[in-house]
Amino acid sequence: MSSIVSRPRSIVPSLALLFFALLTFGITWSVIGGYIYFPELAAAAFGEISGSHPLYFLATWAPGIAGILLVLAFGGLHGLRAFLSRLLYWRCAPVWWAFILIGIPVVFIAGSLIKGGPLLAPIPPGGVGAMVALMVMMLFLGPMEEFGWRGVAQPLLQRHVAPFWAGGIIGAAWGVWHLPAFYLAGVVYENWSFLPFFIGNMTLAILVTPIFNSARGSLALPMLFHWQLIIPFWPDAQPWDTRILVVVAVVVVWLNRKTMFSRDGAVTEVIPAARGAVPHLAE
Repeated sequence: MSSIVSRPRSIVPSLALLFFALLTFGITWSVIGGYIYFPELAAAAFGEISGSHPLYFLATWAPGIAGILLVLAFGGLHGLRAFLSRLLYWRCAPVWWAFILIGIPVVFIAGSLIKGGPLLAPIPPGGVGAMVALMVMMLFLGPMEEFGWRGVAQPLLQRHVAPFWAGGIIGAAWGVWHLPAFYLAGVVYENWSFLPFFIGNMTLAILVTPIFNSARGSLALPMLFHWQLIIPFWPDAQPWDTRILVVVAVVVVWLNRKTMFSRDGAVTEVIPAARGAVPHLAE
């Protein structure tokens, strides 16, 4: 008796995780490292770095670029189309939609109020239009990372470890990946402390894990989750936002402990099988 499963032409092997890490860190750290170690030369050649600089976008997009390149390498254009179809996966438990759309803003608002801040971020001198433009720009910045972190790394890790540990590993890598930006003048990270940020990254990566698996490997929901974290409408809530999210993560992990600590039901394929194809046994 043998198992026959309809699959795309090629699947992404677990070894691709190593190449994903090398590409992701290599692109970002090379770009940021140039501005850290050769600031005058880099500025003269490419201009002063800022959050809207094309090279900053390149550095931020590195996980997504690495993920898409690996999908193309192992699955070709056919595989890339199947991979991108995960952008259309939106069905999951309603509680996760509520958490993304309502819960995350409540965390920021609550954290801001605890430290005596406003309900919403102050309107910038450019007005609401400038804030909306920044919000749209943010959609094409951080969320693009999810093509790599959740698109490639999460499924590959979940072949070998339970979702909780996969989320923790990605969170740690995600935090370390950001480290050079804390030494870079001209971007938001230069005024932040790394340890709380690192803890926050691990917390967020663990929190998005059950959402990812509930939505069958959706790319859209993690991207929306990521976008909600950086929307400029929400007030500055540090350090209370991280503290609240840690508590929320503990509760979420406890309530979902059966799925978080078991690989049963975890998404493990980077390139999904053809639509309508189901595993079956044949003699």
